[in-house]
Amino acid sequence: MPRHSSKRATPDSHGTSDQILDVAERLAQTRGFNGFSYADVAAELGITTAGLHYHFPTKADLGRALIDRYSKTFGDALQAIEASGAAAPAQLQRYVDIYAGVLKAGRICLCGMFAAEYTTLPDGMQKAIRSFFDLNEKWLSRLLAAGRKDGSLAFEGSPQEGAGAITSALEGSMLLARTYGGAERFKTAADRVLRDFAPKKPKK
Repeated sequence: MPRHSSKRATPDSHGTSDQILDVAERLAQTRGFNGFSYADVAAELGITTAGLHYHFPTKADLGRALIDRYSKTFGDALQAIEASGAAAPAQLQRYVDIYAGVLKAGRICLCGMFAAEYTTLPDGMQKAIRSFFDLNEKWLSRLLAAGRKDGSLAFEGSPQEGAGAITSALEGSMLLARTYGGAERFKTAADRVLRDFAPKKPKK
């Protein structure tokens, strides 16, 4: 699951590159990629902007590193969910919980935030963002297919369509929750997602 450290970073606590990424990730998830500068990161770390450029020559390099790290952490979380062997509905709930945890920490999914700025971002970052969502939707497609096969999930259309609907609902509701200053809109959307993919009870 993506990290959400709220502590002030210090260069001596662990590798400087990781510290830069920690601070930049928090700023990106709360302000957006275009909402912070190298000067902002350097000020929090107590280093010079030249020090940042040593590790990440351009902001595009920093942005790509942020997405790559976030995607790997997210992918590891998905693998852990799958490896748990839980039933498909429970795995889907745990997937929703990842997003809920990000929002609870006062942040937005990094790639969801970047997606809102997509047309302003360098090509390398755009490709990495698409890869993140492809990763999620492929994982969800497998889960939905397995759940429909064993009867624990039910939905119309293909698993791929269902996966796209889930990511769209969760990412979109995170942005709206942030807009309205609370998690209620996200919870409502997430609960609706879980209901929509639950087997329908026969009408009496």
